[in-house]
Amino acid sequence: MKKIAVLTSGGDAPGMNAAIRAVTRTAVKKGWQVFGVKEGYRGLIEGKINPMGGRDVAGILQRGGTFLGSARCEEFKTEEGRLKAIRSLNGLEIEALVVIGGNGSQTGSLKLFEMGYPVVGVASTIDNDLVGSDITIGVDTSLNISLEAIDRLKVTGSSHQRAFLLEVMGRNCGYLALMSAIAGGAEAVVIPEVKTDPEEIAHILRVAYEKGKSHAIVVVAEGAEYNAARLAEYFESHQELGFALRVTVLGHVQRGGAPSAFDRILASRLGAGAVNAIENNEFGVLVGWVKSKLSKTPLADVVGKTKEIDLDLFELARILD
Repeated sequence: MKKIAVLTSGGDAPGMNAAIRAVTRTAVKKGWQVFGVKEGYRGLIEGKINPMGGRDVAGILQRGGTFLGSARCEEFKTEEGRLKAIRSLNGLEIEALVVIGGNGSQTGSLKLFEMGYPVVGVASTIDNDLVGSDITIGVDTSLNISLEAIDRLKVTGSSHQRAFLLEVMGRNCGYLALMSAIAGGAEAVVIPEVKTDPEEIAHILRVAYEKGKSHAIVVVAEGAEYNAARLAEYFESHQELGFALRVTVLGHVQRGGAPSAFDRILASRLGAGAVNAIENNEFGVLVGWVKSKLSKTPLADVVGKTKEIDLDLFELARILD
C-alpha cells in the first residue's frame, strides 16, 4: 500500500479544505493510506502527522480556511529543519508529500524535492501571483468578498456623499484589486505593477464629484506604493476632493469566506490531479490550472517568480471608470 501525506502551508485560502478532501478521497479510492500534517511545515518537523480516511474529511468541503491548520516555521528554512521533516515522513514510511499553498509554501516543496524527497505542489493563494496556474485556489471567493464590499460601500457612500479608499490584499500582485475594480465599477484602481500619481487619483475623484456622482470608490492593493493610508494622508494634506473621504481595509476578511462553487471545483480537480501525479511518479511539480486544463509545471520554474498581470485589463479599468 502506498502512503502519502498532505499539508497546507502559508496563508489560508478558501478551498484548501476541498483540496485536502480531494487528495484524501482520491488516494483512498486507489487503496492508499493518507496522513494529514497539522500546522504545515512546523507540524512536519514536530511529527504532527496523523492517519486520515475518507470519513475524516467529511463535511469540510464548504468550510473556509484549512482544518489541518497552517503556521510559520523559521526552522524549516534551515537544512537541519528540513532533514527533521524528512525523518518524520520516513519514520512513518510515507512515500510522497502533497503541499497545498502559494509561493512561499512551494519554495519549501522545492527544497524538499532537491533533497531527494518526492513532493507535489497544489496551487493555492488568494493573490493569484503563482506562476504555473492561471487561477489559484481561493481567488474567486476572495474576489467575490471584495465585490460585496464595494457594493455595500456604494450604498452607504451614496447616502453621505463619500468617497471610499478600499484596500484589498495583494502585497506583490494587483490581481485582486484590478479585478475588483472592473467588476465593481470603481472610479480608479491602484496596484503595485503600475506607478501611481496621487494627484491623478485626486483629479478622478474631483471630476466624479463635479459630475454630480453621489459616491466614488478607489480600490487599492495593499502592496501598492501608495496604499490606502498613504493616499488618505496625501489627500488630507494636499487636496480638496469634494467628497468626504473614508478608508476601509478588508485585510483578512478576504480569506475567511466559505469557498465559492468555482473554488470548490477547482480545488477538487487540483487535489485529485496531485494524487494522479504521484501515481505517475511525476514529482517536483506544481499542479495548477492553465488554459482551462490541469497542468503540471516544474517547481523550479515556479519558485521565486511572480506572475505578471495583464496590463490590458488595467487600461480597461481606466476606460470603464
